[in-house]
Amino acid sequence: MFKPILIEARNPGPMTGRGNNTYLVAGANGAATLIDAGVGEPPHLAEIDRRLKAHRTRLDRVLVTHGHADHASGAPVLASAHAHATFAKYPWPEEDVRYQVVWQALADGDVVATGAAGAAGAAEDESLIVLHTPGHSPDHAVFWHEPTRTAFTGDLVVAGSSVMIHSSRGGNLADYLAALERLLALAPRTLLPAHGPRVDDPKALITGYLEHRRMRERQVIAALQAGHASVQAIAESIYDGLAPALMAAARENVRAHLEKLRAEGRAIDEAGRWTM
Repeated sequence: MFKPILIEARNPGPMTGRGNNTYLVAGANGAATLIDAGVGEPPHLAEIDRRLKAHRTRLDRVLVTHGHADHASGAPVLASAHAHATFAKYPWPEEDVRYQVVWQALADGDVVATGAAGAAGAAEDESLIVLHTPGHSPDHAVFWHEPTRTAFTGDLVVAGSSVMIHSSRGGNLADYLAALERLLALAPRTLLPAHGPRVDDPKALITGYLEHRRMRERQVIAALQAGHASVQAIAESIYDGLAPALMAAARENVRAHLEKLRAEGRAIDEAGRWTM
């Protein structure tokens, strides 16, 4: 039976909330797969070891949703502790070299075996399908389990919060919206995100995300029409009262909306001064 085990990465912070979620898929055949690598915190590593021993499995594979540090930087520590483990993700070469492991390249549509097996050793299809879902980052991927319609969604969605589109580091809002639409079209039953709780009503969350982005776009356009011409000014007009620690993320989201408007021929950037 396919029962991913949530293991918290123990890295709380302003941008990570309580910290990252990683997920262990432990199979009766002695193999296990970990979704996302965390950051190498000792309590996280100890909990992985405890779960592996409890299920009499070894860590054979680590699948990383994308190359941001809170998801990938724990890979070298895991590699040192689990010599048999392989590490795989959709390529982002300039980021991947930061982490001293050998990355196996994933591509959209790849089918990856998790090593899981059914009750009493009965064979089940426990493979995951790689869905390239760029936008939050250029390499972002969702891992899709078709039999249970479960998606490991990385940073695509976070229940109760929004996702930063880091446009200055490869983020792209148009791609992100397309990724949300792609996931919605699969009619998932369960989302297992890298931050926050599991999602049991994916349709409501994803459609809410799409409407939220449409609302933000209207706000950005209104700010431009009101004469706010810089990313900073637009962000301050929209996110008035936001905690200072989160303003950098707010500016990135504003920039992502502006870049989308520019790509659509609806806004112009002249030396950092934006106009419709």
